[in-house]
Amino acid sequence: MTDPEVQRTPRVGVLAIVGVGLIGGSFAAALRQAGVVDKVLGVGRSPGPLALAKRLGLIDEVATLAQAAAQADLVFLAAPVGAFPALLAGLLPTLRPQAIITDAGSTKADVVQAAYQALGDRVSQFIPGHPIAGAERTGPEAADAQLYRGRNVILTPLPENTPQDRQWLTQLWEHCGARVLSMGAAEHDTVLASVSHVPHFLASVFMAQVAAADDADLRLNLAGTGFRDFTRIAAGSPEMWRDIFLANRQAVLAEVAQVRDVLAQAEEALAAGDGVKLFDLLERAALARRFWGSRSGLS
Repeated sequence: MTDPEVQRTPRVGVLAIVGVGLIGGSFAAALRQAGVVDKVLGVGRSPGPLALAKRLGLIDEVATLAQAAAQADLVFLAAPVGAFPALLAGLLPTLRPQAIITDAGSTKADVVQAAYQALGDRVSQFIPGHPIAGAERTGPEAADAQLYRGRNVILTPLPENTPQDRQWLTQLWEHCGARVLSMGAAEHDTVLASVSHVPHFLASVFMAQVAAADDADLRLNLAGTGFRDFTRIAAGSPEMWRDIFLANRQAVLAEVAQVRDVLAQAEEALAAGDGVKLFDLLERAALARRFWGSRSGLS
């Protein structure tokens, strides 16, 4: 357990990235660019991506999970959330007493539960996190030191985490250019189900429907920018998103039910030829989207 009297400096001697793809690789690249990390270890299941990450300069050495835990000041879990119970359990035997573990998991309640079960009385060394950033690209070659600039990173700290450790991790994310927010795990999962998980669910379902059509080739040949923008996120990692949907399925199902209600209203207006109701719905959606785009800078 970290001594609460020790003030950490906002840098990392040894950073271990578990899952050196877009998210993990970008975190390493951003901290390197900021000049606050000395050495980066890469941990993963496949030697090919790790070798590529080393050639790209994202990591300095390839390590096993146990080797990483024995050396790292900070361990960043950027693997699918379904793998977290085994990863946390694998880190524990050699985890340094002053080390911090954090993660990039898109769900938090299940991750917090896994941390308590795996780490026991050393759970204070785990600070749950979720960077709200990503792209349809995957693998080390997708890593971008600018990925987190201007983006939100949500921390869902545990009661056992010290203020000093929370501040240290916050400062590291700020070195990446991110805005750091804090909230409870349950609140995180409810909100993210609406604005992250369900959009991906709907995009994937729609893409699957189009791809299954008898004239799918013709449809895709004629598809334009609207189709591209709506379906872009469906190209993400199936393993990662399967784990997210299953881990947060109650919140996702609740949001899908609400989407279904609004879809039914729109369908009824269309079937009845009710242009007024259809216009009202479209106008509300358009105004809300324009307002969000102007406020967030992500138009």
